[in-house]
Amino acid sequence: MRYWMLRSISCILVRQCPSLSTGLHSEGCSPELAEGHSKRLMSDVRADLRNIVGASKYWSEHLQSVKEKASSPVTVTYQGDLPCRRMKDSYQEAYLPLGSQPHLREKYLNVYNYVRFGRIFEDLDSFGVLISYTHAKTECPRSPFSIVTALVDEIDLVRNVIRPDCDLKFTGNVTWVGRSSLEVQMKVSQYYDGIFNLALEATFVMVARDAGNKSAALVNPLKPEGPEEERLFQQGNLNKKERAKLKENSLLKVAPNEEERKIIHEMFLETLDINKLPQPDLTEEFRVDGRHKAQKSGDMSSTGCGLVNIGEVFSGKSHGRYCIETHHHEERNIFNKIFGGFLMRKAFELAWANACVYGSSRPYAIAVDDILFQKPVEVGSLLYLSSQVCYTESKYIQVRVHSEVLDPLTKEHSTTNIFHFTFGCQKEVMQVIPKTYGESMLYLDGKRHFKATPIRDQNLVNLPAAN
Repeated sequence: MRYWMLRSISCILVRQCPSLSTGLHSEGCSPELAEGHSKRLMSDVRADLRNIVGASKYWSEHLQSVKEKASSPVTVTYQGDLPCRRMKDSYQEAYLPLGSQPHLREKYLNVYNYVRFGRIFEDLDSFGVLISYTHAKTECPRSPFSIVTALVDEIDLVRNVIRPDCDLKFTGNVTWVGRSSLEVQMKVSQYYDGIFNLALEATFVMVARDAGNKSAALVNPLKPEGPEEERLFQQGNLNKKERAKLKENSLLKVAPNEEERKIIHEMFLETLDINKLPQPDLTEEFRVDGRHKAQKSGDMSSTGCGLVNIGEVFSGKSHGRYCIETHHHEERNIFNKIFGGFLMRKAFELAWANACVYGSSRPYAIAVDDILFQKPVEVGSLLYLSSQVCYTESKYIQVRVHSEVLDPLTKEHSTTNIFHFTFGCQKEVMQVIPKTYGESMLYLDGKRHFKATPIRDQNLVNLPAAN
């Protein structure tokens, strides 16, 4: 089955890649990056973060630095002792000069000669941490605590593609602060037609941890100035309440509501061949293998997708729905854990491949929603990424990626992340049909995330036809 699914879209995934210089736009060079202008580049962001936390590029030196930092005493126990910050105090800009420095394009290109969104997600993660440190800066040359990404609340893509030959500008600042958490709003714009045009908007939630990464660390309070900043701050309060409400109403805690139960029951009836028997035998029809597919639909159980490599030896799972990764030192962040942006990129690219297989066309990203970093991924761990199409509607596909780590000695699995991605397709897609109760809960959860995602009119670029 998997062979025939891949065979039917071979023209999509396996094709000659045109020259990287094809269709380049000379007007993509921003005046801000002209000779004589000193601007922070995205390549500088990681170096700035290493200086802030005292991390080293070398593994042995980094371990010693982490050990010394863990023994640092806690200096502040009351948030009121910290000076208030303004939103503009944390404002940062960083540039990705894809137009001005063509040699950078290779890392960011996909096979269709557009920018890989997964790479942009990596840059957003680093940029958000830098903004948070700017807000919580101290007089010490090195920060006495750590700031990490706790949640990707939303990434809203305004365009379905990003050009590979036009400069990008990242901007952002802190818009809300709790005791140890910060909400950071960021925008990515691309320079063409003489101006920077908005490409995406993102909201990340960061948390501060003490030097030993054992408890929360207090951060500077935020003082809004003016009605617009007050609105942003109040929106941050609303976002926090909404996240708490969604957690309370999780399908793991609360049964589906009346409308959702009706949806599942109607989908169940669509898979029954009631006309087959004068008096349907429900005992037989309730069995999963006794039901049939509705017209223009696909079974959820067959929508998994992934990449398989040697890590499968440890899993005993050889059906190809998993992407197994072994992580090494070069993929670590400044806190000696696997870089969160790296995980987002891997999950996004797996989800894109799944949407491509299911929709039989080239999907484009619309939104990333509600990514919770539940547990850090240690260097050397075995990471499983499993992808599932959990909801479809018209030309849209909702994909869920589950991330877990495996202890190869105990065989214990622990969830680290759950990712939710919304994709648009070039043509209407089959309705995905759950068959078991567990799949039905995944379907309803996917539907909730899809309905919570604003489907705006994107500035769409016509992609080449799939065939």
